[in-house]
Amino acid sequence: MDILFIIQDILTGALGPFGPLIAVGTIGAILILGAVLLILRQPADPMEKLARRESGRHAEEKTQKSRLRTRNDKDKLQKYSSLLEPQDEETYSAIRLRLLQAGYRSKGAVRMFHFLQFALFFGGLVLGAGYAILNGALSEETTSTAKLVISIVGPGGAGYMAPKIWVNKRLAARQQEIIDGFPDSLDMMLICVEAGQSLDQTILRVARELRSAFPDLAEEYEIVAHEMKAGKDRTAVLRDMAERTGVQDVSSFVTVLIQSQTFGTSIADSLRVYSDEMRDKRVMRAEEKANKIPTKMTLATMMLTVPPLIILLVGPSVYDIYTMMTTMSI
Repeated sequence: MDILFIIQDILTGALGPFGPLIAVGTIGAILILGAVLLILRQPADPMEKLARRESGRHAEEKTQKSRLRTRNDKDKLQKYSSLLEPQDEETYSAIRLRLLQAGYRSKGAVRMFHFLQFALFFGGLVLGAGYAILNGALSEETTSTAKLVISIVGPGGAGYMAPKIWVNKRLAARQQEIIDGFPDSLDMMLICVEAGQSLDQTILRVARELRSAFPDLAEEYEIVAHEMKAGKDRTAVLRDMAERTGVQDVSSFVTVLIQSQTFGTSIADSLRVYSDEMRDKRVMRAEEKANKIPTKMTLATMMLTVPPLIILLVGPSVYDIYTMMTTMSI
């Protein structure tokens, strides 16, 4: 204990009242620095080297995939791709497929979709805040907190949902157009095949004939024809078409063609049977819509007819009763 007191007196005389603390802090810093140097000088673990190598390879593959997603060097949103594109491959693929089915095929479609969502969201917030400030300045009444929050957040939420609603409506309209024109395209395809044309020439001819009436369906057929000419496998091309359209009739048609090619049956016979089914299915859809009309008209008829009828029938009696009671009170 005497030695400790002697050391404390020496440090206090040399460094002042905080001498012992300074000495302890210096010794601790030296020990920490020595430990860090020892850790850095340790030989690397082989398993850690392998893990770093694998992580570097995955990072390189991810960089190459992100380069493939970019459209060109003129894309101004490319440097913001890490913020505007989902980093999860599954989420990115789902959004990409949704936009493909809606007709947006550019490589920067996902990036532009999220950019519009964020831009409209912040624009809606700015408009809502401006409206709230202007309303508070012009109105003498105090606005409640709930109304203030709704007036600011409401336009932002509407702006964020607007691109998604637009894509859903575009997808539904495109799929309906494909459903409406698909039976006619099968009839044209059957005629071309029976006339002796190959399947590639048939698809291209049908695409040209349908361009004016059903442009989206004609565009899908043109993509199929060009991919077949480029040498891509026919089965993969047809399956990609079914995935791009998202229509059950097209998926069944692709299955029929693949089975016909696999088992070596006649494509003309398969088209004839399937086109008959598609025509019957279109007639059934039309009959279904026609059968729904009376049910839909019933509610409108009741709402627009019954109230005026009640007023005409009961109104004079009510007026007479009111007049009688007024006379008796006098």
